[in-house]
Amino acid sequence: MGLAYNTYLNSSRIYGCRGCKTHLANHDDIISRNFRGQHGKAYLFNSVVNIEAGEPSERNMTTGRHVVRDISCRVCSEVVGWKYDKAYESSEKYKEGKFILEAELLCTVS
Repeated sequence: MGLAYNTYLNSSRIYGCRGCKTHLANHDDIISRNFRGQHGKAYLFNSVVNIEAGEPSERNMTTGRHVVRDISCRVCSEVVGWKYDKAYESSEKYKEGKFILEAELLCTVS
C-alpha cells in the first residue's frame, strides 16, 4: 500500500479538521456557503485534501435523493462531511463530484 503523505495547502485561509488540524480545504475553493449539515452550517467545496471516502449510499436529503459518501479526516478518522457522487434531480447535478464540509467540524489553520 505504501505511505500516505498529507497535502499541505498554501493560502491565506485554510480549513482544517477540528480534531487534529490537518489541512482539508482552501477558502478560495468554496462554491457555496448556503448548505446545512447534521451539525448546522456547511460549505460546498470544489476540492478537498487529506480525506478518506466511505462506501456510497443513497440518501434522501432536503434537496432530493443523492448518492453520497461520508468523508473522514485521513489522520484522525473523524467524519467531516460528505461527497456527492450522484444527484437524481437535474437541478442538483452541479453537486456531483463536489464535497460538503460541516463548519462545526472545521477549524481555521494559519
